[in-house]
Amino acid sequence: MADFYQNGIITTLHNLANRSMEDLEKELVAFSVRRPMALILPSLYSELEGTALPGILDELVQVPYLSEIIIGLDRADENQFRGALGFFARLPQHHRVLWHDGPRLLALDESLREQGLAPREPGKGRNVWYCMGYTLATQRSESVALHDCDIVTYNRSLLARLIYPVANPRFNYEFCKGYYARVADGKINGRVSRLLVTPLLRALKKTLGDMEYLEYMDSFRYPLAGEFSFRRDVLNDILIPSDWGLEIGVLSEMYRNYAKNRLCQADIADVYDHKHQALSADDDSGGLSRMSIDISKALFRKLATRGVTFNAETFRSLKATYYRIALDFVETYHNDAVMNGLSLDIHAEEQAVELFAENIIKAGEAFLDRPMERPFIPSWSRVISAIPDVLERLSNAVEADHAEYMAS
Repeated sequence: MADFYQNGIITTLHNLANRSMEDLEKELVAFSVRRPMALILPSLYSELEGTALPGILDELVQVPYLSEIIIGLDRADENQFRGALGFFARLPQHHRVLWHDGPRLLALDESLREQGLAPREPGKGRNVWYCMGYTLATQRSESVALHDCDIVTYNRSLLARLIYPVANPRFNYEFCKGYYARVADGKINGRVSRLLVTPLLRALKKTLGDMEYLEYMDSFRYPLAGEFSFRRDVLNDILIPSDWGLEIGVLSEMYRNYAKNRLCQADIADVYDHKHQALSADDDSGGLSRMSIDISKALFRKLATRGVTFNAETFRSLKATYYRIALDFVETYHNDAVMNGLSLDIHAEEQAVELFAENIIKAGEAFLDRPMERPFIPSWSRVISAIPDVLERLSNAVEADHAEYMAS
């Protein structure tokens, strides 16, 4: 159970009383009259064949307050798309599967690409971006939640607590970030958040001086959580990265676009576990190594937009400062683990810190070497301005796919 302490400059909504899920859902049903709700599920086809997503569906079929569920499906051929339609058919809520690799959505993507408006690389960011566009197109929902499809400890109370802050008409929140303790199977997980993001933010404060943006980012208890919720109007102007910097990019955009009293974070789960990425120490094109580079670049880009000037000396100082702070965190987490009867491998933790320190330099070099890189997917406001009927075309493509492949 969390305490009531408010840290940083973002409102924290705790789990202080273990309120029953039935009580929360009863309120959410009442809220849905004024603020209809949706859920976005970005998914790989391979997750349909795993153990986590079937369990998530077992929970979602019982959710009484959702107006629609939007599933973004990546890496699926035609037969797999047909299988996905059958897989999700048991959902009682209105739902649609966006087949990103299907001919209709690929044709739309190509028309956007011709005008320089399409996401430049596949991945979660592209998946989420198209799902956001479809949410704008349908206009069925006012409040929208998003979570991953690999949560092996999923319980529908997670969704209820995640969407509650933006669904309650008496609250003025536009955005809510979920957080939780990354503890499972007797271990403390969440290495990238613990050993990269938090010490890197503290190192940036030491290197660059106090900045409200850094204080804001450091206020989030689990900044890399893939679970967040928002009001529909947020979707029009948000700029998100298409790489592993998605979560950092979303938080940064909310800071840019909204007053801090319109943002919050909520404790959404007592136990949380999902698919773990390999460290990939010998391959910075994948795993936690690639993730650490993308996340570091995302932070550097956002700071540059706020007038910060970086050079090679800055990154060398930053790496040294980060390394010392991160090693101190290893001792802190070890002691926390021992007191709670958990295990934590100090050697593996310090190996991760050493890799992340190297990747901070790699991220800095990439940032300096490619100043013309366009890291963000265009906002839907810009896309609509360039192609006024784009949302209608997106909606029509999804409906045509559904009608054709459900009927055959």
